[in-house]
Amino acid sequence: MDRLTAMASFVRICELGSFSAAAQDFGISQPSISQQIRGLEAHLGVRLFNRTTRHVTLTDAGASYLERARDILERLDEADRTVGGLDQAMSGRLAVSAPVGLGGTVLANFFIEFKRAYPDLVLDISLSDSFVDVVAERIDVAIRLGAISDDRLVVRRLGTVERCLAAAPAYLARNGKPQHPSDLADHEYVIHSQQVAGGTLPLIGPKGERVEVPVRSTFRTDNALLMREALVAGLGIGLMHRKLFDPLLADQRLEYVLPGWHYPPHQVHAVYPSNRYIPLKVRRFVEELSTYLRTVGAFGRPNQEPQSA
Repeated sequence: MDRLTAMASFVRICELGSFSAAAQDFGISQPSISQQIRGLEAHLGVRLFNRTTRHVTLTDAGASYLERARDILERLDEADRTVGGLDQAMSGRLAVSAPVGLGGTVLANFFIEFKRAYPDLVLDISLSDSFVDVVAERIDVAIRLGAISDDRLVVRRLGTVERCLAAAPAYLARNGKPQHPSDLADHEYVIHSQQVAGGTLPLIGPKGERVEVPVRSTFRTDNALLMREALVAGLGIGLMHRKLFDPLLADQRLEYVLPGWHYPPHQVHAVYPSNRYIPLKVRRFVEELSTYLRTVGAFGRPNQEPQSA
């Protein structure tokens, strides 16, 4: 039995969901691929699949073996690519996950330029403000906001983004411009679904003072770009990353509310699975992203280094 061939067949069956689909993908017969799996199970001394006439599911041993088999195959693939030089190592698929607002604005140019720098790379970008399980969904690297508490992940801190309050001039003309945090209780809010818990908004003042302000959200969404459009339409006061507000503030579609006060800042991290070999393309992506974000001043003044974690 060729163990590497059997291992590759096992992984492909898991990815495609059936023996027949994997056999067709490899261009071999279903009995041949079944024989490979039986030989692999005999070698390991465990069952990797539970088989019925309609379904194939992993056993507990199979699920454990899958991650290790993938890691081995990825390492072999990376070794083959590295022998061929940087161009070969920087090819294949790179799956990236990022928040909608940050990914569609601040990171958009980086994604494009990174692809141009490595034309053989298939850059697969998924933008979502919902939680993405990096390990389960086979994401190579994800950009995450806020604290990270997942021991399955390697966490690389990229910097910290400031968050502030803003509203459309038309909304403030109708409802009055707050002069003190206590005035915020009388206003309507456009809120990201993950931002405010318990109906209160924590704010930090110019001297470091902290207050909790009750808020009444009348428009909630889990999409930062929709939230931004709702703010421009004058539906209320909103809380967003300062970098996302910049273009709207510059052309006066939005203006700051209580500019001396701000919401606690968000840490920005790049994360990737810790139980897999880290390919060169992932390491290169994170390094170049970190440099890009500092250069464009995403976290403050251009070329400003993020504080250590």
